[in-house]
Amino acid sequence: MRSRRIIAALLAAVAAGTALVGCSSGSEESKCASKAGIVECAPDQRSTAPKIAGELLAGGNYDVSQARGQVVVLNFWGSWCAPCRAEADDLETTYQATKASGVTFLGINVQDSKDKAVAFEEGRVTYPSLFDPASRLALALDIPPNTIPATVVLDRDGRIATVIRAAVTQDGLRPIVERIAAEQAASGSR
Repeated sequence: MRSRRIIAALLAAVAAGTALVGCSSGSEESKCASKAGIVECAPDQRSTAPKIAGELLAGGNYDVSQARGQVVVLNFWGSWCAPCRAEADDLETTYQATKASGVTFLGINVQDSKDKAVAFEEGRVTYPSLFDPASRLALALDIPPNTIPATVVLDRDGRIATVIRAAVTQDGLRPIVERIAAEQAASGSR
């Protein structure tokens, strides 16, 4: 019985390590640079993000394709998540510091009730959040609910540039966002 537990623990560790290697198995991101839970893809290695759209916590609907031409920072969070609480100020500070350079932020609330999610956001962030209680958008981007918080940075062409599978700090996130914002869009527009 003890050996079964050890084997199960080893398999779980291998599966967790494999989940950190790339954005999705067999995708272009699996060829990208990976270090300490951060996967960064060069422009020629990026794949187009899946459709990211849904109901906003504040009401109405939003589709990320509306932000084409901007860098989009997607942050997956839940009101039940202590690291999400810890990173909220850093996300907001980075948003305020980069929005003038064509960067927009979008939270994606997962595995949560709407009332708790709305209460969590009040006074923490000024950018909008989609309500995704079933985690469909997270799973479409290969972000399992047990890896929340997670942040995905899309380039100006809607391609996945960076995936961070951990809580972020301003010192870690801002240089990544600024580097991607400084890139020219493949279409040549800015």
